[in-house]
Parts: sequence; structure tokens; C-alpha cells
Amino acid sequence: MIFIHDHKFINKNGKIYTSGSLNNKVFQRYLYWFDDVTVFANEYFATRENTEVINDYNEVTNVEFELVNKKNREQGILTTSNKLKTAIDKNSFVIVRMPSLYGILAVSYAKKTKKKYLIELVGCPWDSLWNHSLKGKVVAPFMWFFTKKILRDASYVVYVTNVFLQKRYPTKGISIGCSDVILPSIEGDILLNRITKIKHMKNTTPVIIGTIAAMNVQYKGQDSVIKAISQLNKEGYNFEYHLAGGGDNRYLKDLAKKYEVDDKVVFMGTLSHKSIFEYLDTIDIYIQPSKTEGLPRALVEAMSRACPSLGSKAGGIPELINEELTFSPGSVDEICGLLKKMDKRLMLDEANRSFEKAKEFNYKLLDQKRNKFYKLFSEGVCINND
Repeated sequence: MIFIHDHKFINKNGKIYTSGSLNNKVFQRYLYWFDDVTVFANEYFATRENTEVINDYNEVTNVEFELVNKKNREQGILTTSNKLKTAIDKNSFVIVRMPSLYGILAVSYAKKTKKKYLIELVGCPWDSLWNHSLKGKVVAPFMWFFTKKILRDASYVVYVTNVFLQKRYPTKGISIGCSDVILPSIEGDILLNRITKIKHMKNTTPVIIGTIAAMNVQYKGQDSVIKAISQLNKEGYNFEYHLAGGGDNRYLKDLAKKYEVDDKVVFMGTLSHKSIFEYLDTIDIYIQPSKTEGLPRALVEAMSRACPSLGSKAGGIPELINEELTFSPGSVDEICGLLKKMDKRLMLDEANRSFEKAKEFNYKLLDQKRNKFYKLFSEGVCINND
């Protein structure tokens, strides 16, 4: 099977590291059904800026790679397309993760060669590109049109949301809604520890807000929270904002200084999977301020630690949290209003709600649901090929 996405993998001395969630655990799902898995994606070499992703957890060791390097990319889309076609020809099964340009090219070729394919839709290309940059606004209509067309005609689709992406990119084929989140066991003492933490909060100590997201893309929305805590602290409140995630954080650091909260904004850097959950246990409120999302894994992880949670109305976020605790993307005033409401009583209610909601993302349950679907896909391919 070949897995295709625009993901950036880091090459250091011949070892391949993931810069995100496409790790060994994710690829192990496919190895349950397919003898060999090849990943077609982008290759970047280790630099001073991206070495933060290089650790034991992020090394990918259980799949083969066909990577598009800098020279390929500079030679243009034709070179990349030919490389992709050659890679697809070597495999019997095609799984495409979208939105991605490579995904569009791959589906077009798979249809021409009558190879059956499955699509995993993990986000909305319109939202992510439109909120990214001026160049993104130019590309957004193109990606929206082709993604919509491809999803409509696909035979097998896995959506990471239950409602949002299905409505925006419907399919005529068979589909499931199944998050790709991987949670550790959700145990009762997590909730008890959170309740104790909330009850022992003191007015003399700051309320710590947290977000897990890349720092180098403005559509993650951390700037809105920085502006909000600046406004609130001037009104006499006491908030800190602890940000976890990789990427260039200079813009956010400069913004915190401009709004006079640089002593209240803490940059945690890239955290390992284990450290993420330890970090979540230290914060009081989790906030997902994104301008675009699929179904945010980080928010589900926060809820699994019984974090009272706020979020924007982007993507699948409203499917997860209390509708009364959502806000318009980028609205500083709405964020301020919600944070003012977060007293101990509401925080206790939301801790319980978050914890119960997170149980729906039990790894074993999601894996069973996903495995049934991939079994259907793999058997359908075999039957049709015969």
C-alpha cells in the first residue's frame, strides 16, 4: 500500500523523523492490513530550525519512503507527478490523506489506472489556505474545487469529523467519521485530580490558559488569546498563557511584548507525546482559538485530562465542546467574555463534561471502527481486482 500526503519529513543522516502526528503508531494501523507500506511525502533535511522535532518519539521506522526532495520540487510539478506515478505503479492499494496537492494528483492517476483508493479527509482546504496568506487566498478556490469533486466521486472516505467535513465535502461513496487522535488510557483519577486542582485555586495565583499548536502559522489564532489576556489583565484579572508547539515563535513573542504581557506568556516549545499530557495537567483552562480546523487532536487530548475547554467555531471544534463556550474565530472581545465567565463552578462542570466527552475517543473503540472500514476497503479492492 502507498500512503500519500504533502507532509514534511525530516531527514537526518538517513533517519526519517516526522514533524507532526504521522508517526509509527499511525502507520501501524495500515500494517495491520497491508504487508508493506510506502509513504510518499516531502523530504526536508535537518537544519537548526527544525531539529526540535528530532527525538526518539518522532523517528519513523516501520515504513518505506518515497520522498520528494528539494531538487525535485525545484524541477516543478511535472517531475513530482512522474515520481508519484512511478511510486503508485509499484503498489496495489492507494490511501490518500487530504487536503494535499499530492493527493489530488494521486487520485487522478489512480482513477486512470483503475486502482482503488481511499481518502482520509483531515481538514478543510478552503479554511486553512484562506487564513494562511495572500498566496493561500489565490490557491484556496482551486483546492476547494478539486477536493470537493474528488470527495464526491470517492468510493471510500474517512472523515475526522462527524458533521463538519461531511457537510462541506460530501461523498457518494461509503464513509465513516473517525478521529485520528491517539489517547492514553482515560482513568478516573485524572478527573479527581482535576477537580481537586480547581477547588484549590486561589485568587492570588494566575489562571493558566494553554494551547497546543504550531507557532509559525497565524491561523492557529494564539494572537487573539494574547490580546485577550492583555485586555483582561489591565481590567484586574490575572491570566497567564502557556503555549506548547514548534515553529518560529518570534511573531507571537513580539506581539506579547507589544501588548505588555511578555511576562505572562510562556513558550514551552515542542513537547514529546508524554510531556504533552504532563503539560495539560499544569494548566487551568485549555483554549483552541483556531481560524481553521478539522477535528483538533490537541483539544481532544486536553479534554482527556479533564481540562475545562474553550474554542472557536472553526471546523469540528463545536462538535467537541459546550456550544456556549465557543467564539467567533479571531474575536478578542468574545474570548474575554468567556474567560470572565470561567468561575470555579463552571470550571468544575466543564471538567466533568470534557472528561466524559473524551471517552468517545477511546483508542480501542476508534481502532475497531477504523479497522472494520479498512477491512471493507481492502476486501473491496481484492474483489474488484479479481
